[in-house]
Amino acid sequence: MRFLVFQHIDIEHPGIFRDFFAADRIAWDAIELDAGEKIPALDAYDALWVMGGPMDVWEEEQHPWLRAEKAAIREAVRDRRMPYMGLCLGHQLLAAALGGKVGKAAQAEVGILDVELTEAGRRDVLFDGIADRFKALQWHGGEVAEPPRDAVVLAQSPLCRVQAMRVGACAYSLQYHTELTPATVAQWGEVPAYACSLDQTLGQGALPRLDAEARRHMPDFNRDSRRLYDNFMRQSGLRQRLVA
Repeated sequence: MRFLVFQHIDIEHPGIFRDFFAADRIAWDAIELDAGEKIPALDAYDALWVMGGPMDVWEEEQHPWLRAEKAAIREAVRDRRMPYMGLCLGHQLLAAALGGKVGKAAQAEVGILDVELTEAGRRDVLFDGIADRFKALQWHGGEVAEPPRDAVVLAQSPLCRVQAMRVGACAYSLQYHTELTPATVAQWGEVPAYACSLDQTLGQGALPRLDAEARRHMPDFNRDSRRLYDNFMRQSGLRQRLVA
């Protein structure tokens, strides 16, 4: 089994999910789009994972590769019905590729904040074993203003009404970050765009505080990541194929 991963900055990778891929002996190819790497044919892959990044989905003039990425996401989800997981920018790209609307949020979400499942989210297999309300790392200034017409909204927060969604049977995306490792916050804090949004939202010198808070919550983050991964693999049919 082989997964395709779209990355938009080298330090924003699948994080803890790399351990889960390895345990399942899933090979994966990371395509670094911001570095000019080309998107391969999708027929060689069993799932598409799309990670976060400091750019916005509407910045096609600055990042022309966004057009090809959206087209590939559309092909994967609409035409091929591939299992899909998008995180942060990957969540917004799914919405934009499928006809939803993405724009600048009225207020940025940065920090360890509450996320709550909707009624649909409580019933969805993806969140089996995960609390109806939980803490998650947020670090974004854009948002899905209108999800695609056929999307189901699975989670929300006070500042963002589309924190998670599903399109079809096995295309999922999350606005919040669940891929965290102990190194994540410190590494992201070195990215100028992320550092700027952190200081603007939480005040100068917030990085050590955010890092410490994330580390306190890390066992819960990683536990829920494991459950979410297992649920995704089961719902998508990939688990059944692995054990067949």
